[in-house]
Amino acid sequence: MKFRPLHDRVVVRRIEEDLKSAGGIIIPDTAAEKPQTGEVLSVGPGGPGEDGKIITPDVKSGDKVLFGKWSGTEVKIDGEDLLIMKESDIMGVLEG
Repeated sequence: MKFRPLHDRVVVRRIEEDLKSAGGIIIPDTAAEKPQTGEVLSVGPGGPGEDGKIITPDVKSGDKVLFGKWSGTEVKIDGEDLLIMKESDIMGVLEG
């Protein structure tokens, strides 16, 4: 199934982080927090601004992004857990 987000919405796949602490202790899944980084899979065409013109999103497919802990709505598409959020929920693009 193909999913195309509308307006200024973005589809993000969480990037799983290492489940070891700095000291080498393995953290069980039940105690680990959900990652706040992800990869943008799909981006909508943009939402209307105050003047009615469409504002193009700053993120694009393939970008690695940082988002808030409670951002977005979790959905399952083709058996994969994804997040759908507004572009404004994304704090920034991770580079390098």
